Amino acid sequence: MRNLLLCTIACLAAAASPLSAQEGIPVYFDYLSDNYYLVHPSMAGIGQGGKIRLTARQQWFSVDEAPNMQTLNAHYRIRDSRSGLGAILFNDANGYHSQTGLKLTYAHHLPFGGDVRILNQLSFGISPTILQSSLDETEFRSVVPDPAVTGSKISATYFNLDLGMSYSYQEFYAHVSILNLLETERELYRIGRADPDNVPVIDNLRRYLFSVGYIFGRGEWRFEPSTMLQITEFTNEKAIDINAKAYKDVGFGTLWGGLSYRRSFDGAQYVQDGQFGEQRLQLFTPIIGVNVNRFMFSYNYSYQSGDIRLDSGGFHQITLGYDFGPEREDRFDCYCPAANY
Repeated sequence: MRNLLLCTIACLAAAASPLSAQEGIPVYFDYLSDNYYLVHPSMAGIGQGGKIRLTARQQWFSVDEAPNMQTLNAHYRIRDSRSGLGAILFNDANGYHSQTGLKLTYAHHLPFGGDVRILNQLSFGISPTILQSSLDETEFRSVVPDPAVTGSKISATYFNLDLGMSYSYQEFYAHVSILNLLETERELYRIGRADPDNVPVIDNLRRYLFSVGYIFGRGEWRFEPSTMLQITEFTNEKAIDINAKAYKDVGFGTLWGGLSYRRSFDGAQYVQDGQFGEQRLQLFTPIIGVNVNRFMFSYNYSYQSGDIRLDSGGFHQITLGYDFGPEREDRFDCYCPAANY
């Protein structure tokens, strides 16, 4: 019974960051800080300038070797062209596992209509990715030698591909992306094993992302509802984010804040006090931010609800950003933070 409960806790803890065990960058909530390029390759160079974003995330301060992640990304529009370029560096660590990687992106943007001040654009993006996964087993100990444990630090390098498509019309936007398009066998768990043929092969880490949103109002206050659906093909896991943000112009810039609610469609079963139950992932994430001139700062905190959790603490993430590009008179005539700089 105790082992079953521990297994359930581990599964729910993994669900709190449902993509951390998969290849590439886990999809958290930093995209809400005007950082859609981090998850949608078609957003590279979406406007007439560029953006730089640095993020740092830490989970469960009271837990040793808790998951943490850092990303640095930049993208821009090649001047007087329809092409955008971007790059993402990331490091993601979770206990004895870690992964570092680089994504390079090319995006092509097709404008519609004759007025260059009106944002009406269909975008396509592709991101080749190289990633190195590591597993440190040097601290694993067993009285009886275990053929499944190497007792050393092992690593493997993978290559994959992300594809994306976006449509932007003034304050409306919609995105579709396929992450980890290629089927890549994860050799990390077979290297150095006494019987590698008995190690299950996982080669399909494909994920699908669907986003849509709209920004209401052009005055002192603006409101932005949006949603994102995630689907993991191999496990058929699905989760949805429901988001709401508000913007307020002040003398020194723009203050904004919002709330995101993430819920999984599937639950994990557990036993407590002799009773069986099922718990679905539920994350509540408030986010606040400020834009001053071309600089941006944001902070979000994710809290997981439910009786079965690894730790009562939440997940903290900060983002620093800088926007560069044309002056205001050359921007699109809309309140569209992703495209205007």
